[in-house]
Amino acid sequence: MTLQQGLAFGLIGLTIAAFIWGRFRYDVIAVCALLAGVVIGVVPSENAFDGLSNDITIIVGAALIVSAAFARSGLIEALLRPLTPHLRTERSQVPVLTAAVMLLSTATKNVGALAILMPVALQIARRTGSSPSRLLMPMAFGAMLGGVVTLVGTAPNIIVSQVRQELLGKPFGMYDYTPVGLGLALIGLAFLSVAYRLLPMGREPAANIETALAANAYFTEVEVPEDWNLAKSRVADLRELAHNEAQVMALRRSGKRISRPHPNTKIRPGDTLLLQGDPHALDDLIKRARLRLTRADRPVAMERPTEEVRVLEVVVGGESGLIGKSAQQLDLYGQHGVNLLAVSRAGYSLKQHLNRVRLRAGDVVVLQGGERTLPGALSALGLLPLAAREMRLGGIRHRIAPAAILAAAMILVAFQVAPVAIAFFGAAVLVVVVGSLRMREAYAAIDGPLIVLIAAMIPVSAAIETTGGADLIADWLSAVFRGQQPMFALISIMAVAMAATPFLNNAATVLIVAPVGASLAEKLSLNPDPFLMAVALGAACDFLTPIGHQCNTLVMGPGGYRFSDYSRLGAPLTLLILVLGGPLIAWFWPLTPT
Repeated sequence: MTLQQGLAFGLIGLTIAAFIWGRFRYDVIAVCALLAGVVIGVVPSENAFDGLSNDITIIVGAALIVSAAFARSGLIEALLRPLTPHLRTERSQVPVLTAAVMLLSTATKNVGALAILMPVALQIARRTGSSPSRLLMPMAFGAMLGGVVTLVGTAPNIIVSQVRQELLGKPFGMYDYTPVGLGLALIGLAFLSVAYRLLPMGREPAANIETALAANAYFTEVEVPEDWNLAKSRVADLRELAHNEAQVMALRRSGKRISRPHPNTKIRPGDTLLLQGDPHALDDLIKRARLRLTRADRPVAMERPTEEVRVLEVVVGGESGLIGKSAQQLDLYGQHGVNLLAVSRAGYSLKQHLNRVRLRAGDVVVLQGGERTLPGALSALGLLPLAAREMRLGGIRHRIAPAAILAAAMILVAFQVAPVAIAFFGAAVLVVVVGSLRMREAYAAIDGPLIVLIAAMIPVSAAIETTGGADLIADWLSAVFRGQQPMFALISIMAVAMAATPFLNNAATVLIVAPVGASLAEKLSLNPDPFLMAVALGAACDFLTPIGHQCNTLVMGPGGYRFSDYSRLGAPLTLLILVLGGPLIAWFWPLTPT
């Protein structure tokens, strides 16, 4: 072992130890490792920032933006809506929801797919009395399995493809992963549809800011357009359309006001309705019933044409000039260029027009305004911004455009018309240009810590290869596996990736293990492709802990899971993938060179 190899191994070892210790953030550890690598000379200074321009970083960032636009579209919820009334028990809910998130994970990044369908699952659980703890973990595992079916479903697939490009001169294609990934996804779906019973029932979800903010209902006012022709147009029909999570509190017609209208009251074009409900339920009802917010039709004041319209939740402070006055009296729109969209007051039911509500200290109001106008308005009115969360009340939703753009990008890649990085970068640009996602939302969709982690670890992990360390490890391993069945070596490298992923990030695992797997295959005179596939599969399938994969972390709070709950379902699934994954890879990607 040379000095440079020893330094590279020491750097990687300390980095892994820091990841396992968990005292510091992954991205902080990665950038410190990069700086240390430059200082000790195993990372050339001219290559220190190659990770920022690497295709891996571009593809992952672009995929996150496209996934966010897809989630914003509401298309998946609309497609699943006819099925949800038939999902009355866990026996039907688990396979349908898991299959749905698997299918969506083949087209978008798996954590994005899970984020899209998780609210649907929680809504179904709330209506049917099912335990969220029985639904969410199978969905998280299903998202991971669905992600291995295509190139863009999960970060390990993208990274392994680039490793193959660097080592063998050609990356994996969009659907090269499909034969193995699809087979394992179907096996996993069959297992999860039965084995979900291993999970605990009745766990209370962890309290979060969304739950706290949703505790009080909002009141908003909408108009029924003159060309409105909804088939079911009674008050009861609107409540049913909102799944009883929003309701009509008052109706104004021809100057007359009807408080608490009868469920059979017919709603007509030109009516004004006062609605009550959770912001997400109100937003969904407004869009599905094709209603129009009464105040949102006013163009907000803009200092510059490049500004974006924002919707904020704010609290009326104790010294606010709004106390005891209404939006109409203060002329919020004329004086400050903002629209009042909704009001929430604890323990109080509003019945008057929204713009005539006399506000009190502690009221939560939803304002719409330009991103440069809102800060000044909040300061002048004595309003305090509430904890940030996504607020879409009455916003425009593009259902088809994100799906069409994503499909076009996948077709371009599948037929090798454009490289993956260019196709998905173009898709990310287009979803912003057509308005499916605002630029602010695109920035928010990019997982900064993940991007920094990948960009920093690319040159650090490359040190193992450039110093000859990967070949040295491969020599050691080849001595162990020489004379053994090649399948044993393949399953072992997959097991190494599986074992490392819960403690490292899956992207870091691939960057470290993939070159070793390829070198091992070369030393054993075997085809490197199945070994790279095994690394991608092992790194993508972390079913044992809540910290190794974002999907597992995402469901931990809403499912009320404990650390030990993951191994209940994850351990047998891991064993199943390990036992069947190796033979399935070897079937489609022969171990011996052709």
